[in-house]
Amino acid sequence: MIEIVIPIVLGVITLTLLVMIVFGIRSLSHGRIKFMTMAAIAVPFLLLIGLGFGLGDWPRAGVVTIMITLVGALIAMVLSSFKGLFT
Repeated sequence: MIEIVIPIVLGVITLTLLVMIVFGIRSLSHGRIKFMTMAAIAVPFLLLIGLGFGLGDWPRAGVVTIMITLVGALIAMVLSSFKGLFT
């Protein structure tokens, strides 16, 4: 059963990512989204690709990407709260 479910789940994830990319590019071309917003969303994907090829171990690259993204989000939230505190 697991041998059937895992490829289906990976296929759905891949299809979802492709649809997100296509509609993101479409929104960018129609002016519905700013370039900086699109760039900020693309950073984890680019980080994953770079770490995947750099480390040569894709599962480890995924874990490191998640950790870096979480730490970056935490730092951004702390800095944002400090900015709101002093303005």
